[in-house]
Amino acid sequence: MSKVLHKSFYLILLVFVAVFIASSLLVRAQYNYALYGDNPILGMQMWSIFLPVILLLLGSGVGLYALCLKLNKYSPKVVIPIVLLCSLVIQVIIIFVFPRVPTDDSQTVLSLAMNMLYDQDYSSFETGGYLHMFPFNYSIVLYLKTLLYLFPDNYLVIKLFNILFSTLTTFMIYLIYKQVNDRSTERDYGVLIFAATYLPSLFLNNLIYNDVIATVFLTSCLYFVIRFVREKSWKTIVIAAVFLALGNYFRSIGLIVLIAAIIYILLNMRSIGAKKVVISIGVLAMLFNVPTWTQNAVLQSSGAVSEPVGENAAPIYMWLNMGINLERFGFWDNMESYQIYQRQANYSKAKSTTLFKQEIGNKLSEASVSDLVQMYYKKIVWTWTEGTYQMDRYGIGNESSMGAGRGRGSGIAGSYSYTNAITELLQGDSVYRTGLLWIVYVMNFLMYCFIFIRLVGGIRRKRYDEASLVLVILGFIGFYILWEIKSRYIYPVYPLLVVLSYMGFKDTYDFIFHRKGTLERYSLRKR
Repeated sequence: MSKVLHKSFYLILLVFVAVFIASSLLVRAQYNYALYGDNPILGMQMWSIFLPVILLLLGSGVGLYALCLKLNKYSPKVVIPIVLLCSLVIQVIIIFVFPRVPTDDSQTVLSLAMNMLYDQDYSSFETGGYLHMFPFNYSIVLYLKTLLYLFPDNYLVIKLFNILFSTLTTFMIYLIYKQVNDRSTERDYGVLIFAATYLPSLFLNNLIYNDVIATVFLTSCLYFVIRFVREKSWKTIVIAAVFLALGNYFRSIGLIVLIAAIIYILLNMRSIGAKKVVISIGVLAMLFNVPTWTQNAVLQSSGAVSEPVGENAAPIYMWLNMGINLERFGFWDNMESYQIYQRQANYSKAKSTTLFKQEIGNKLSEASVSDLVQMYYKKIVWTWTEGTYQMDRYGIGNESSMGAGRGRGSGIAGSYSYTNAITELLQGDSVYRTGLLWIVYVMNFLMYCFIFIRLVGGIRRKRYDEASLVLVILGFIGFYILWEIKSRYIYPVYPLLVVLSYMGFKDTYDFIFHRKGTLERYSLRKR
């Protein structure tokens, strides 16, 4: 029964990945603020660019992989620190070359942190305030407030912590790979180097928000869940639960990982034992909301809030309502949903919930089946094949032609605290910026191709070692079919895509170049 379920999950993900690949052959998902503004774009695929970039990246990948194989003779104690240090240096260079200033929610949470630290101002929790509407963002406010208290008030400090978290994520990617691919007799430094130089993760350190910190915690949680299933150690499940609680505290998508972890543990009940399964699931569930409960208790006891936090927050139905939009297929609806909550419901959670349910019902009844199918297809394809996680806006930034944005938060696209020759070179829709976005986009496409190969291989061999990764990815796919979308929202899943795609690339390389020694060793270990 377990094998049947494993195979089913693999097949479901295989279908989605096939849709991503096939769709990319016909349409190109884009997010380019200079060209299209804050809009999701699905246009015709440009094969005159698409194919050459595919060939360029494939050729480069094969060459780099061959070089990585030569590192096998060196100790991990030497290679791993050097790779991580080089990645850290590259990330530091990027934040100096592209000194993007906070905008939108990023600027808001930073301003609130400063108000709370210097003025003891918690008025944002009052009716109409930002944290009244979105109390889940108090976690990042508290985090920023702590950094501002401990270190100088400087964007650079916050971004340097992003870099540390991003570098830790890179290390966790390597550890996860070694756990799920323990049959490999090689040291597989290639996956470490791939993760260390993955362009979206390098650039998104410029985003002062919760994405980078949540990603490292959720990725670490998954690593320790995998170790628990293999080692049956109580220590590993407790550590996993702590990381899961912290990841969910910073970004409220931890439920996806929790459900995936529970299913993964249940699938391995025979090897773990029923008693340990029940207790481990209990540990994950009990610690899940501890940070939020603690935060709310402290706020209420200190008198910082006059009513329970979240009592009249924007309901989840607001984002579900945003997720149903024929014109923008679930992308930000330009304040339409906000106005229902703010104006029609007067910031009442109960009233707005009723209004949103009515609105969702009206949208579903007025749209034809064909309209809905097209919308959800576009929604899935754009979210998962845009590929850059919107680093055009959140990582690179885009200085306006009016000059350097020296104030905090100038320009929705993300202006700079100063400009330089590189920012000028990548200005607007320049060929250099467009070329960089094409490279990241095609890299994402190729990752899906190699993930497809890996999934097919796993099904054929009837080995499902990557089931934990598959379950989390499926959870994200299912969630963002319903929710409001941004391609940035799936950033926490990039570590899993890196691991699976590298496995598929390695399988393909070994097959094409007839690395019989490796294949024979794999076969022997399989038996």
